[in-house]
Formats: sequence, structure tokens, C-alpha cells
Amino acid sequence: MRPVRLAPTRSRLQRWTLGALFRFGDATALVATGLAAAAYIAHRDRSATVLTETLPFLVCGAVLMWCLVAVNAYALKAAEGLGRHLIRVAAAQGMAGIGIAVLIAAFRPPQGDAGLIFWFWLSSAALMGLHGLWWARVRAWRRNGRLTPNIVVVGATANAQRLIATALESGEAAVLGIFDDRLKDAPTRIAGVPVLGDTDHLIGHRIMPYVDRVVITVSSLAQRRVRELVERLAVLPNEIMLFVDHDGEAARAAALSRIAETPLARVAGEPGDERRALVKRAQDLVIGTLALVLALPVFALVAIAIKLDSPGPVFFRQRRHGFNNEEIVVWKFRSMRAEAADPTAARQVSKDDDRVTRVGRFIRKTSLDELPQIFNVLSGEMSLVGPRPHAVGMKTGETESARLVAEYAHRHRMKPGMTGWAAIKGSRGPVETPEAVRRRVSLDIEYIERQSFWLDLYIMAMTIPCLLGDAEAVR
Repeated sequence: MRPVRLAPTRSRLQRWTLGALFRFGDATALVATGLAAAAYIAHRDRSATVLTETLPFLVCGAVLMWCLVAVNAYALKAAEGLGRHLIRVAAAQGMAGIGIAVLIAAFRPPQGDAGLIFWFWLSSAALMGLHGLWWARVRAWRRNGRLTPNIVVVGATANAQRLIATALESGEAAVLGIFDDRLKDAPTRIAGVPVLGDTDHLIGHRIMPYVDRVVITVSSLAQRRVRELVERLAVLPNEIMLFVDHDGEAARAAALSRIAETPLARVAGEPGDERRALVKRAQDLVIGTLALVLALPVFALVAIAIKLDSPGPVFFRQRRHGFNNEEIVVWKFRSMRAEAADPTAARQVSKDDDRVTRVGRFIRKTSLDELPQIFNVLSGEMSLVGPRPHAVGMKTGETESARLVAEYAHRHRMKPGMTGWAAIKGSRGPVETPEAVRRRVSLDIEYIERQSFWLDLYIMAMTIPCLLGDAEAVR
């Protein structure tokens, strides 16, 4: 039931994104074959030019693209073999061929039939080759866990057994484990999938950063038990869904398909917006790369200043919470004495902290110590804008900060950021009181609910003025 390699949810490939990329690849190939056919006609007819002859091929290419979408050629389902998929592509080409024949009969293109026939066979061969490649890539991504969603089941029930059997047969989801709040009555395994513990074990289990969805398989008739489970699991950043009782194999297969692709009956957790995530990742790569190039001289100056000021490494690494509670290693410029480093943030920085060096005070005040996190952004562990990542085990007073707010983990429903809504609203630096933690979490959740391309640009634009105008903040 497990993929060859567990991939964290942040690196999971999204079906809509892949479909869009495959459509773009097909459209590019059709434009290229259209230009090749136009060049072929221009070579045969000296009075023609490539530009004037291209338009009919682009129209025919649009017809062919529409036919590919109509036959669902970009679904690439787990159970679909290569032969069946190529038959689907051939069906689209046949539909397009009929449409193109009608266009030829109606408009009598000046270049005659030969050019369009040449283009049709050239484009058909190109599409067959490309879709063979798409199918092979999707199959490889499913094998290494980057495409098949991972789920854990809550409830060692007959519904769980049905769900697992359907998942095994279809290959549309990987079931990593089972948890049950009545552990003493539960078996050790169901259809080969291990029972890993009760719901308390689930909340802090190390497997959760690799889990896309938590599926409750308790009978829908046990409404009180379902309600209690939903309330208990609401602290998780993962999507929580109900597997509603179904009769018949077809109904269960349809339910699993919806679980694998989109929420069936989502009761907690924010569903991923694939288009928004794709735009945000593109924004991070473009702006992050430009920022890195512009900041290279600053990197060099800060590194030299740190080495001249105190002995020890230039960089400081700290384990922090990332997307979906994944533990990531965040890079910073070292601002404390090397022997006083505090990777768990057991003691948060205070005003006139004796652990901070002279250069450290300056780079912390100006947030230059955060610059190396650009590498975390480019690697996909962080984003330019998002909730600031907190250290694993960070404490507020004597209490772990995550225990002070029930919704604390909800801030991990989006990748952490170098800057964020909370930062420009004055909540930056250490959180020394429970009230400060609650305000930080509230602002982070507000950002997650409102996130957009334009809001991210606004936050980036406001970050430097906020830093310069916030001289009282402890950093």
C-alpha cells in the first residue's frame, strides 16, 4: 500500500497542474508542426510565405486540442494502460480528422489538401509520441509517491476494509496506516495495512507530513462518535474527510476516486487550490531568483562581517515546522555566539540578549539574518510570503508554544514564508506570552484564508517599510 519512497505533501504533483503542462506541451507541438507544414507549402509554392500559410494549421490544431480534451485524454488514470490511453488519443485524432475534412470541403483552402494531410499525419505522430511520454512519466511519478495521494484511515471498521480493498485494486491512493480511538478492540492489521495507534498517536505521528488526507471510516450512523473524532482531529493541518457508507463496488470505487482527486465530504482542513499553488510557486521562483542575484553582494559583506566579529560558522541551521508539520532545516546567518546557539528556541531572544554578537544585533534588527532562507524558498521548502516558521519545540515561557492555541497547527496549511501578514502587522520576533501566540496564529490563519497573488505582492512591498519603522521590536 506504500509508494516506493514517501514524498512530503509539499512536493506532491497536482493533477490539474500536470494536465495543464501536458496540454501546453501538446499545443506547442501542434504549433511546431503547423509551422513545419507551412514551410513545406512555402517550399513547394514560391508565391506563398510561412506566415500566411500558418493560420489554417493553427485553426486545425485548436480543433484537435478540443477533441483531446473532449475524450478526457489528460486524465491519465492509474488503471489506464498505455494501449488504452493511446486508443483514446487516436479517437481524438479521428474526431479531429472528420472536423478538418468538413473544413476543407467548406472553405477550400488555397494550399489544397496536400498541406493539411501532411500536417495531420505529422501532428498525429507527434501527439502519439508525446502521450506515450506523458503516460510513462505519470507512471513513474505514481511509483515514487509524487502523484498518488497518501491517506491514513481513522476507524478499524468494515468500511476501512472496503476502502483499502478498493485502493489496492485501483491504485488511486496509498493507505499508509490505520488509527482507531478504540485501540484495544482493533486488529493489528487490516488487509495488510498496520494499525499504528489511537487518535492521540495520530496527531503527533511522524508519518503525518507525508499524509494528504485523513479519512474517517466510522459508520455514518454513529453520529456522536464521528462528531467527536472530527473535533479531536480538527487541530491537524491535513484535510479530514468522511468515507460515507456505499453499497456496491462501483459506488466504492467512485468514492475512492473522489478521495484521491478531490474532497468527497471534507469536514476540516483547507483543500489545496492547485492553480493558486502553481501561481505562488512561479512567483517564488521568479522573484526569489531575482532577489538572490541582487542580494549576492550583501551575502558576501554579511559573511565577512560575521567571520571578523566572532569565531564560528557563518550560517546557523535550525529545524522548524514547514508545510503540513513537516520538519525542515531553515538557514540563517549566525547572529549569536557559536557556543550559545539555541537550535530548539528553548529560550527566545530578549532585549539586550547577551548571546547575540555585535554584528548579530545589526543583522537581526534589519532582518538580514533571514536572507539565506532564499535557498529554502528556491528548494520549495518555504515561500517568499507565508506564516513565519517556528522552531520545533519552541517555548513561550515554560510551555511549548504549540500547546497554547488549539488552532496552532492550522498555520502549517501553507508553506512558511520569509515574510508574512503577521510580520507586517507587528507580530514578528519572539512570542513571549500566550496572548502573543494567539495573535500570531490568528493573523497567520487570516492570511491563509485571504492569500492571493496580489496580497503577496502587497506584503512583499510593505515588508521593508515595516522593518525600518519598527525600531522597538525585539529581534
